[in-house]
Amino acid sequence: MSLIDHDDFILSDNPIDRIEEVANGNDWTYERANDDEITISVDGRWSSYHVAFTHMDEFESLHIAVAFDLKVTEPRITEIVRLLALVNERMWMGHFDLWSKEGVVIFRHTQLLPSDETPAPSQVHALLTHAVETCDMHYQAFQFVVWAGKSAKESLDSVLFETAGEA
Repeated sequence: MSLIDHDDFILSDNPIDRIEEVANGNDWTYERANDDEITISVDGRWSSYHVAFTHMDEFESLHIAVAFDLKVTEPRITEIVRLLALVNERMWMGHFDLWSKEGVVIFRHTQLLPSDETPAPSQVHALLTHAVETCDMHYQAFQFVVWAGKSAKESLDSVLFETAGEA
């Protein structure tokens, strides 16, 4: 019997269900907190990321927050805030924040889902890919500020350095 012939099968309109399907399809570890939230562990180039998706029905949106293991200490907060400003002014989608209470840098983005739309698996994958690639692109700059004591500008310049040609 095919799924189409089965009377009890209903494709869920809940965006979190769709994200769970994508996580299962990629063998990602995840935890479903409730109907409106799921957390996925994804390995990036420089770190393992904790990705939280939250469906906010009242705003007709899907929010993604990506945190990485980098604790910002009190002496480095001012320089991290400077780095956040430099990074965010270059961003087209999403932004970085500092959760000051926890001292954690996170990437955040909200996708509007008007009229109870459910994102396609390809949209979920694109959103997640963008978030992880953005974190990977800037992770070392945050490390340079926190661990090496570098300035925000110096840190960002070092990670955005692009080489030309081949050796």
